[in-house]
Amino acid sequence: MATSYPDLMLYIDGAWRKSAETLPVLNPADETVVGAVPVASRADLDDALAAADKGFRIWSRTAPAKRAAIILKAAALMRERIDEIARSITLEHGKPFPQARLEVIRGCEFFEWDAAEGQRTYGRVVPSEPGIRYIVHHQPIGTVAAFSPWNFPMSQPARKIAGALASGCSIIIKAAEETPAGAYHIARAFHDAGLPAGVFNLVFGVPADISSYLIPQPQVRLVAFTGSTAVGKHLSELAARHMTPVLMELGGHAPVIVCDDVDPVEAAVTSAVRKARNAGQVCTSPTRFFVQERIYRAFADTFAEKARTVSIGNGFDAGVEMGPLANHRRIEAMEALVADARAKGARVLAGGERLGNRGYFFPVTVLADLPDDARVMREEPFGPLAVINPVSSLDEAIEKANALPFGLAAYAFTHSASNADRLADGIEAGNVSINTLEASVAEVPFGGVKDSGYGREGGIEGLLPYTVVKNVSHRMAIA
Repeated sequence: MATSYPDLMLYIDGAWRKSAETLPVLNPADETVVGAVPVASRADLDDALAAADKGFRIWSRTAPAKRAAIILKAAALMRERIDEIARSITLEHGKPFPQARLEVIRGCEFFEWDAAEGQRTYGRVVPSEPGIRYIVHHQPIGTVAAFSPWNFPMSQPARKIAGALASGCSIIIKAAEETPAGAYHIARAFHDAGLPAGVFNLVFGVPADISSYLIPQPQVRLVAFTGSTAVGKHLSELAARHMTPVLMELGGHAPVIVCDDVDPVEAAVTSAVRKARNAGQVCTSPTRFFVQERIYRAFADTFAEKARTVSIGNGFDAGVEMGPLANHRRIEAMEALVADARAKGARVLAGGERLGNRGYFFPVTVLADLPDDARVMREEPFGPLAVINPVSSLDEAIEKANALPFGLAAYAFTHSASNADRLADGIEAGNVSINTLEASVAEVPFGGVKDSGYGREGGIEGLLPYTVVKNVSHRMAIA
């Protein structure tokens, strides 16, 4: 299989450009340099702001059906180029090639859903007395400054680009420097699909430098960010100084409640497989397992047994189920969390140590019987680490699930309608999934509560952050 990596460039005002400064892109499977990402200069950012302002004036006045046609054409091109895009993702991120292909499909689904929703941003006519009309419009908010993370190189930037373009906004997106190729391929597809110049601009660079420059600019009318809670709070504060609204999809620490009316083996196997997805580097990854005492031992033992069988290696090798972590920082974080858990008396049922000394490989690690003051009970690991603790009742499980300031995704296994109703009402999270560990698909809203952010992406709610509501009061005669 050919594994060539693209020659990365910035995309500003409908044209490709290089930069004087670059950063290396590493393959996390062997730590070799596979490419160079351009770093945008202040002049590049100024050009992107001017281009986006011009692009917004064009795109916001483009008929929704025509906007949808261009978005769908770009999505079709990405589907045609799926293997090329997926190879780039595996090279820069490390995930197995079949999973990279699924990520491309998922990203295309975001574009396809939002393209259709962009034709349904309905307003309404409010009933009133004769001779006056109250008409409510949803109009595109303006230029969006968007920031996407490294864990899903294509589907994460796709969510923000899709929402902005479908709503009639222009966008400047700063994609992740560690995994830049996904966004590059999106820009290439939209360029080839005939998107007007300036509507979509792609930049890379030092995150703090770009955010601190773009967010205060008067052209920027919305800040859309996916990433850590700490950075999200900082960007929200910066935006608030300029009365700029934000869309924040922030960190999580997803609880999983396992009730004793389910098969513990079936639930454990499903959970271990999902924990290995993207090497656990997912904001919705199932992490804190609260298992009712009667089935706790069977669940924990089966989870650990399945975790030990996960095939780990280079994402291009046949049969590999989990690739490396994205960078050395994730290895250091896993080691620190495991060491702290051991020191506080936790049992290590599987994994726990780095694999080899070349490439950022770390196995699915299962910790059991953790005290509440263990770091991993409070800090999102963002890696292949699961903690399993017994609980005596459903009430205790819900209390522990809600004990943290996070509220992005939560999961439960139960066949009881009564339990399901209590879980749906009682868990504090933007997304609650029962008997499935899928938290987000294109057709449903996705986002968090508490420190996990606010605003929603996806579903019929997904375009609302990219619009403003305008009420027009029209009296037929001057009064």
